[in-house]
Formats: sequence, C-alpha cells, structure tokens
Amino acid sequence: MSETLTYFAYGSNMSSKRLQARVPSARLIGTATLTGHRLAFHKFSHVDLSAKCDACESADDTDRVIGVLYHLPRAEKPALDKVEGLGIGYDEKQVRVHGSDGHVDAFMYTATRIDDAVKPFHWYKQHVIHGARENRLPDAYLAFIDSFESIDDPDNERHERELNIYGSTRMTKPARR
Repeated sequence: MSETLTYFAYGSNMSSKRLQARVPSARLIGTATLTGHRLAFHKFSHVDLSAKCDACESADDTDRVIGVLYHLPRAEKPALDKVEGLGIGYDEKQVRVHGSDGHVDAFMYTATRIDDAVKPFHWYKQHVIHGARENRLPDAYLAFIDSFESIDDPDNERHERELNIYGSTRMTKPARR
C-alpha cells in the first residue's frame, strides 16, 4: 500500500496555502480535468450554514471540472477528512482525471448535503478563485467561478481569519452577482 494518496481538489483546496494549512505535507502535482461533472456551489455546510463547492456528476460528457492534483501522505488524510466533513456533508469518491501526464486515478470529495438556495461566503469564493489563479486555470474557467453569487459572512472575524492566510484581507467584498 502506497504511503501517499492522489487528491483532486476543485474548490477551496486548490489554494496551496489553504490545503497546506490543513495537510502540511501536501505536494502539488499539477492541474487536471474531470469530465462528466460540473462545478456547483451547493454543498450545505453544517459548520457555517453557507455553500461550498461540489463536483457533481452530470449527464453531459462535455461538462468539465478543472482542478488541482496533490500528493498527500496517507497519515494526514484523516485530518483532511475531518475538516472536509467526510460522512457529514461530503463522501469520498474515486475518479479518473486527465492531467498533463495522461489519466490519473485520484480521490475527491463529493457533496451529500445539497441546498441550491444557500450561497458561498465571499471569503470562500476567494479561496477558490485564489487557487484557480495560483494554478493558472484558463481565464474562461476563472470567469465561470466568478459568475457564482457570493454573500457577506455575518462573522467578520471568520472572514478576516480565512483571508489572512494570504497575508491580507484586501480580497474582501467581490462584486455581487
């Protein structure tokens, strides 16, 4: 059994600073694409009652979710499972993605608690956008992520704390959509 796992991140964990705060030994492999899935911000968070990302299966093979592959130590996965809410709002799913070196088998988290009425907080959407920019995802995909509506977090301290991992909270209050 391998000591490392391959993880496909498509939401806030695309940001290396966000993921490494959770899994310090995570190492970037590169970008990858998951076909037959679409990105949505509809996973209901039982922690802060906002929306998080989901890569949900679609009936359209042309749908794509672009994300980031990481190697992470098997020993650190339980910490990531806990923060992601494995068994509470996400399940684990094995997927085959297409990366720069061909097809790669990886695991990802898929939402089990869905509510299309909830919206992500601005800070959460900024983690996703930051990770997409950091990993040079296509401009059209960045615009797609940015097209999702986000809302203010009523907990200003959490907002500040979340964005402080980038050394600044200046990414506050993106344009409303």
